[in-house]
Amino acid sequence: MTNERKLLLIKVAHTLVWLFFNTVIFYMLYAAIVNKIDIWLWVCYGLIGLEGLTLLIFKLYCPLTVWARKYSSSPKENFDIYLPNWLAKYNKQIYTAIVIAITIIIIIRLL
Repeated sequence: MTNERKLLLIKVAHTLVWLFFNTVIFYMLYAAIVNKIDIWLWVCYGLIGLEGLTLLIFKLYCPLTVWARKYSSSPKENFDIYLPNWLAKYNKQIYTAIVIAITIIIIIRLL
């Protein structure tokens, strides 16, 4: 398999993982807004926690990004995922802010 093909497969997988975590985070946001504090919300927090731990282990890089780097020397932020460059660049900051906002809402709901 060529390096281009390997990078393509990594990009597809990375995009699918990103979509999965978007679903997780937006379920959490929905649950916080409608006060639906259920087992699924806590499962989502667990998934986000595992994602955070994974990022810490890989020095704030997704393992798929580390793997994709073997097949590309592109300086672009989105070399490893099918996202606009600006979103790939600020992805962690955007979604961290959303999760913090969700957590604040949940804490308020639980008080």
